[in-house]
Amino acid sequence: MAVIPLPTKKILVIVGPTASGKTRLAVELAKEHNGEVVSADSMQIYRGMDIGTAKPTRAEMDGVPHHMLDVADPWEDFSVARYVEMAAACVDGILSRGRLPIVAGGTGLYVDSLLSGRTFAAFSPESSLRKELEAELAERGGAAMLEQLAQADPETAARLHPNDHKRIVRALEVYRSTGKTISEHNRETKLLPPRYHALTIGLNFRERAHLWERIDRRVDQMAADGLEEEVRRLLSSGLPRTCTAMQAIGYKEFTAALDGEMSWEEALELVKLRTRQYAKRQLTWFRRSPDTHWLLWEEHPNFGNARQRSTELLREFGVG
Repeated sequence: MAVIPLPTKKILVIVGPTASGKTRLAVELAKEHNGEVVSADSMQIYRGMDIGTAKPTRAEMDGVPHHMLDVADPWEDFSVARYVEMAAACVDGILSRGRLPIVAGGTGLYVDSLLSGRTFAAFSPESSLRKELEAELAERGGAAMLEQLAQADPETAARLHPNDHKRIVRALEVYRSTGKTISEHNRETKLLPPRYHALTIGLNFRERAHLWERIDRRVDQMAADGLEEEVRRLLSSGLPRTCTAMQAIGYKEFTAALDGEMSWEEALELVKLRTRQYAKRQLTWFRRSPDTHWLLWEEHPNFGNARQRSTELLREFGVG
């Protein structure tokens, strides 16, 4: 098997569960190593969704340029492919300026897709083919469309449920527009070299209880900062309750509270629970990579120590 060479473009990546201190460490390292931050958060891309996504404030950015924040409206259908296209342009721009790109965020799929060099079959949610397939799905149903997919791409069809309408339509769209199955496309792109050579640092707490406490405090702070008003404003703007952005943790529960389905206190506790569950899933994702250098906090983060250790790792990596 041929050895895939490492790319020459070196970047820093900071990952970890929500509320683990990624933003602050990214800013401190950017100031120390002439860097700029590229967000890898699937909710901070949306304009007007600031409090519930824990989007960094101007004060928290501390003069460091941040990219991939506020790049889409909440009603848009924002894909991984679109994120990679835009984020890669940001990273390449930072590199061209002789600065260090620091990709920081908790959306593992965004991080992995950006680093991997993987390409995505071109598509547009507004294309005539997409509309044609969606109309066909509405008329015939998921089971019939999945059966149609099985004739062209049995490998993908075997992995999908008849109710997984989005992926069924996408797989049929790729096949009809390229003549290749989505399985073939994915196999071909996996053979491509990585897009960037990344030093990845992971943040977490040594004791899970300390992470849970930090998550709970963050949710309480969101409520104190005016999350109810933010949700009201989004809904009053005409944003559908069913759009992807409003299904995010925090927005979905507080929308239900505003609709009278539960009390505000019940919504607050549910957000804490679901955020803890999300943090577990994030850790499961990020722990798959054997190359991540984990920095484990005690009860409280020590950013001085983390900055020093990160600088040592960057020097070993050939940066700084």
